[in-house]
Amino acid sequence: MTTATVDLGAIAHNLALVRRVVSSADVMAVVKADAYGHGLLRVSEALRARDVRWLGVALPSEALALRDFGDTGRILAWLWAPGDGDIERCVASGVDLGVSNSRMLQEVAAAAATTGTKARVQLKVDTGLSRNGCSLSQWPALIAEVLDAGSLVEVTGVWSHLANADIPNHPSVHEQRLLFDQACATAEDLGLVIPMRHLANSPAALLSPETHYDLVRVGIALYGVSPVAGRDFGLRPAMTLVSSVASVKMIDAGASVSYGTTWTATEETLVALVRGGYADGVPRSAGNRAEVVINGRLYPIVGHVAMDQFMVAVSGDVMAGDEVVIFGTSPTANEFAQACDTIGYEIVTRIGPRVPRAYVGAS
Repeated sequence: MTTATVDLGAIAHNLALVRRVVSSADVMAVVKADAYGHGLLRVSEALRARDVRWLGVALPSEALALRDFGDTGRILAWLWAPGDGDIERCVASGVDLGVSNSRMLQEVAAAAATTGTKARVQLKVDTGLSRNGCSLSQWPALIAEVLDAGSLVEVTGVWSHLANADIPNHPSVHEQRLLFDQACATAEDLGLVIPMRHLANSPAALLSPETHYDLVRVGIALYGVSPVAGRDFGLRPAMTLVSSVASVKMIDAGASVSYGTTWTATEETLVALVRGGYADGVPRSAGNRAEVVINGRLYPIVGHVAMDQFMVAVSGDVMAGDEVVIFGTSPTANEFAQACDTIGYEIVTRIGPRVPRAYVGAS
């Protein structure tokens, strides 16, 4: 069986490291996408035990899963659309909702009127990423509308998101920060009180102190995956993905392995069948590119990764039942990702639901 072992002690270590770096800024722990594959509820519980005041999620359903679990702390959910059925319940349970435009504001105001609960909103301004977020040209109109809805809506923050914070000294970080400052100044000139400002994600938290403001949103760094190429910052990987050798067999020179026959043995070769495939989060692209660790040695994945299994060219001391480390401390998620032509974020978040999570370490 493929198993993901999650080290809660490593997450605590990474949180403490980030807190030292950001100093006076508060930390929002981003736990979207099942806490980046590490397990939403267990990880969030461990983070709250470390006095994390803010949790960040993408979807309202993620916020409500936390509320159903008994979490009563501050939560921000930012990725939703008018018509989503969870908005009234989010408003009623005190979840902060990201608002990027007039239609979203109208939706939360209507939910506030229906539930009799003032909606907590955090206004997002687009400073250069061009995803959600209010355009700068529409920003004054949105602020005016927010002020008119004051009896139904409480603004708890203003925020934006950086496009290139993972590239050290990228000029767009400075440019976006200036636009963010201008947007905040415009809002204040129009009469809005801004209780909290936040711009920094994981790489900006670690590299760009000028972006820290009142709070930093830290996701991938909490899980020990560096957000900056070539830098580890002292982060400790929190997830180790392991499986085991199901069988070994000798194949002849000229024999091909797996679908598409993309790898052919040039000599008699011992191959190991490993449980775990792309249904479990091992990318199909890992075939003929990535390596795994068995008995302390790196061995190459050969042939295409299948849905449930993959093959590894090994030496004679590998036996059925031996542990296979797909990623963890070595290779790291980033190293495995690089071999697969992707990023560490994708590697840890794609671990499938049939892979059990085992939790170790003090939270």
